[in-house]
Amino acid sequence: MNRTPEPPLATIAAAIRRERERLGISSAELARRAGIAKSTLSQLEAGTGNPSVETLWAIAVVAGVPFSALVEPPSSTVRVVRFADRPAIRSEEAAYTGALLSPCPPGARRDLHLATCEPGPPRAADAHSPGTVEHVVVSAGRWVIGPEGEEVELDPGDHLTFPADRPHSYRALTPGATAVMVMEYR
Repeated sequence: MNRTPEPPLATIAAAIRRERERLGISSAELARRAGIAKSTLSQLEAGTGNPSVETLWAIAVVAGVPFSALVEPPSSTVRVVRFADRPAIRSEEAAYTGALLSPCPPGARRDLHLATCEPGPPRAADAHSPGTVEHVVVSAGRWVIGPEGEEVELDPGDHLTFPADRPHSYRALTPGATAVMVMEYR
């Protein structure tokens, strides 16, 4: 049985509150800036919501922080992420799941993610923070990935780098498509 773990709700709730307070804005203002419902944000801050990749990215962009700042609890210097225990978050739009494998360490600005996807509608991603660059290495299956109008078909072992501060998308062409992604924040 292939079970996808639930997102780390308590960590997400605390991180959203922390970042909102750091910005000095109300829940209503953060929700407005992120383009999400105030009730959705309230549920997330209470640890009772069901966050999607799209919602968390929108909040991260507004807060000006890496995605990992919202989903990753503090950890020790030695860290193992077991496949069955990875903190996976599903997309609302497509058969796409993203899992943060390695958060941005102090002094650096990058996150490492594992993405899985099944054939079907693409997962459309809004532009990330200005200057963000995405690196994708396909580990299984075939994908079509890239900025709008510049999507590229990729096979296992292929590496793609593109500006992720523009709208972009991910689409699996074969079942079980898997890729490792490095988000580089500037």
